[in-house]
Amino acid sequence: MSNAADLVDGFGRHITYLRVSVTDRCNFRCTYCMAEHMTFLPRKELLTLGELDRVCSAFIRRGVRKLRITGGEPLVRKNILTLFQSLSRHLRNGALDELTLTTNGSKLGDYAEELASCGVKRVNVSIDSLNPKLFKTITRGGNLDVVLDGIAKAEAAGMKVKINTVVLKNTNDGEIEDLIRFAHSRGRDLTLIEVMPMGEIEEDRVDQYMPLSDVRARLADRFTLKDIPDRTGGPARYVHVAESGGRLGFITPLTHNFCESCNRVRLTCTGTLYMCLGQDDAVDLRTPIRESDDDEHLDSAIRAAIAKKPKGHDFLIERQTTTPSVLRHMSLTGG
Repeated sequence: MSNAADLVDGFGRHITYLRVSVTDRCNFRCTYCMAEHMTFLPRKELLTLGELDRVCSAFIRRGVRKLRITGGEPLVRKNILTLFQSLSRHLRNGALDELTLTTNGSKLGDYAEELASCGVKRVNVSIDSLNPKLFKTITRGGNLDVVLDGIAKAEAAGMKVKINTVVLKNTNDGEIEDLIRFAHSRGRDLTLIEVMPMGEIEEDRVDQYMPLSDVRARLADRFTLKDIPDRTGGPARYVHVAESGGRLGFITPLTHNFCESCNRVRLTCTGTLYMCLGQDDAVDLRTPIRESDDDEHLDSAIRAAIAKKPKGHDFLIERQTTTPSVLRHMSLTGG
C-alpha cells in the first residue's frame, strides 16, 4: 500500500526524487570523472533491469514523483529501452510526474525517438567544450559532432534538452560565454557544475577546481544576471540572463552547500542506496530484493534508509588532502 509519509527524513524533507544509475560503465573517460583505465564492476553484481524496475516502483508507490536514469552512460546498458518502456506505465497512470535521463549524448541519436515514445520529455546532456579538439581531450575520445547530432534528434523527437558543463580551471573556463550563447540561442538551459571530489583520478582536482562564485562574478561583467526562484527538482540555483533571454544554473557543492532543500536519494546499479551524494552512509537494497519476491523487506529497507539520510555533505578540495572526499566514482553513484 502506498505510504508517502515513509519518505520524509529526520529533517522533515520529503523525498520525491530518485536518481538511478543503471551502469557504472561509460564510453567516455572524462578527466574529472574517472581514471583513463577504469576497472568496472562485474556484470553479475548489477541489478537486472527487472530488479531496477522493482526498486523504482517501490519508491514510486511511496511518493517519489520524479525519476532520473543515469550512469555511467545509461544508454550503453544492454536492452536499456525495456526499462524505460516498463517504467513509462507509471507516467500513464499518473503515479509519476517525470521520467528523465542524463547522458553524454553519444548514443542519444540512436534512441531519441524511442525515449520520447516512452514519455521522456527532458534530457540532460553533458558538453564541456564546443571546441571539438578540447572536447575529445576532456572526454578522452568523444566526438562532439555525434553528441550535437544526438541533441538535434532528441529535440526533433519533442524532448527539451538542458546542457550540463563541468567548469575546469584553465581548460574550458574561457568558453562559458560561448556555451551560454550556444544553449540560449536554441532555447536550452545551461547548468554549470563545480568539480566534485569523488573517486581517484590521474588529475589533481585542486588544479581543476574553479569556484563558480568566481565564474559568476566574471559573467556579471558581461551579462545582466537576475536571481530567479526556479527549481527543476535538483540542486541547481538559477539566474535569468537578460542579454540571451535564457536560464543559467549553478550547481555548487563546494562553494555553497545546497543540502537544506535536498529531496533526492541515489540508487547505484548494484542496488546500494545512497542518501547523500557526498556521504558514504548507504543501505543495501539488492539483498532484500533477491531474498524474497515479496516487497515487505524491500519496503522496510527503504524506510530505514530514509531515516538515515544526513543533513548534508561536506565536500573538500585542498592540497593537504591526498584522497577524494568520497572514494567511489561519480559513475557508480550516478550523475
